[in-house]
Amino acid sequence: MDNLRIATAQFENKSADKEYNLGVIDRLSKKAADEGADIIAFHECSITGYTFARNLSREQMINIAEIIPNGESTQKLIEIATRNKITILAGLFEKETNDDLYKAYICVDKDGIKAKYRKIHPFINRYLKPGNEYVVFDIKGWKCSILICYDNNIIENVRATTLLGAEVIFMPHVTMCTPSTRPGAGFVDKKLWENRVNDPTSLRIEFDGLKGRAWLMKWLPARAYDNGIYVVFSNPIGMDDDQLKNGCSMIIDPFGDILAECKNFDDEYVISTIIPSKIIDSGGNRYKQARKPELYKNILGMDHESIQNVVWMK
Repeated sequence: MDNLRIATAQFENKSADKEYNLGVIDRLSKKAADEGADIIAFHECSITGYTFARNLSREQMINIAEIIPNGESTQKLIEIATRNKITILAGLFEKETNDDLYKAYICVDKDGIKAKYRKIHPFINRYLKPGNEYVVFDIKGWKCSILICYDNNIIENVRATTLLGAEVIFMPHVTMCTPSTRPGAGFVDKKLWENRVNDPTSLRIEFDGLKGRAWLMKWLPARAYDNGIYVVFSNPIGMDDDQLKNGCSMIIDPFGDILAECKNFDDEYVISTIIPSKIIDSGGNRYKQARKPELYKNILGMDHESIQNVVWMK
């Protein structure tokens, strides 16, 4: 298994403007490929936009969603990947022929669609159905997988995906800078974004504090460390509908160390090289081998009342 060059991106998407969003994906993909990246990953619903969907009716969701892989956006993404000679991961709302709706994230290259994953814990719109399976697929000899945003907060999802063989988990998000029961959480005033050129310091304080990056650092590196995997985290920057997001797209190694991170307020990406030996040498790899599932397999599999306690502010 050879080393792999992965890019993770952040950009300010436009709600329901697929042409614009795919244009940014095209531009950043070409630049990353020219710098030697094999793969570039974008955020959750990077093609369609995300937060605006909380106000959409079922009919409006059906209109914005697309069939995969034959839909226009998937085919355009394949064309972009082919022309730029890079593997691309990006997200959109999906519909089936019976108009069932899902939150999807796809991986494409010159040969077409390599993988599709449906978010297991969707909540931005009440008409979205949950996915019901994990996915593991190959990119240049590496076993890769996808878990979208809230899916990663359920630690069983990350462990199960790793036990299925995943060495790299792409974790596209639209997160941070929203209210929560956790201390320090909340919205960031969009006026700070509008004034970011004149006063970048005040915005950076908000983005890096408990409303943003400091919360992310409480748990995201632990997912990589505990499971001995590479984590590719992607998140938008700027306004997503009426909510401000703080980017921080990053790549984390199996020791829980950040290899590269987007630090600017601009549309950008970072690239890091991942190597097989870190997975072999990681503590997480040893911990998986030391498990005693006979002690807790019945506990972990116990029935419970499933409650997803998510409130979306309008």
